[in-house]
Amino acid sequence: MIRKKNILAIIPARGGSKGIPRKNIKLLFGKPLISYSITEALKSIYINKVIVSTEDSEIAKISQKYGAEVLERPNELATDTADSDEVIFHVLQELKKKHFRTDLVVFLQPTSPLRRATDIDTAIKIFCDHDCDSVISVSEPPHSPFWCFTIENTFLKPIFDERFLHTRRQDLPVSYIPNGAIYISTPEKLTHNNGFYGKKIIPYIMSPETSIDIDNRNDFAIAEMAMKQRE
Repeated sequence: MIRKKNILAIIPARGGSKGIPRKNIKLLFGKPLISYSITEALKSIYINKVIVSTEDSEIAKISQKYGAEVLERPNELATDTADSDEVIFHVLQELKKKHFRTDLVVFLQPTSPLRRATDIDTAIKIFCDHDCDSVISVSEPPHSPFWCFTIENTFLKPIFDERFLHTRRQDLPVSYIPNGAIYISTPEKLTHNNGFYGKKIIPYIMSPETSIDIDNRNDFAIAEMAMKQRE
């Protein structure tokens, strides 16, 4: 039974950001960016605990205001090169010290503000209903990877078979990319696979509109436009 499980949501939010200063708390449609992920996680009918991992006192204060618990992140895990999996394992270790048993980990990046609680709950149910290593949210990319090239000795070289270059877009295989919104696994499988990418990954497919990932200022404008259309 899903409701008998201890399901933990982890939202990573460091203070530094190269692209957009203070991105995680920059206002989007009148609210701090991170607030959208916290609010939807708290709306989930399955999640028992919502933790924001941060080294930043202002992010911590805002996160608590919106109802999340905060776990202080070590500075060495708040650098540009810090790995998300290390952040997750740090949270799990700290909770283990406090005797909180975690059955399922739901990793929610704060840069996906259009992800809904219904998306989170559907993805959790998919994980619990199947034998898999993880569930990862995906969407179709704007351009097919079957038309992509690398550069080798100054010349373009197709990544895939050249026959795809002569294939109409609608006839190409449908492809998907992780959209960064939802990652789900168990602590045991995370440890075994050193992250969410094991051999048996089930996709949770989201639309391009709900898959907007905030990476630059243009993304903020696009997200605000999408939110206005939801109103």
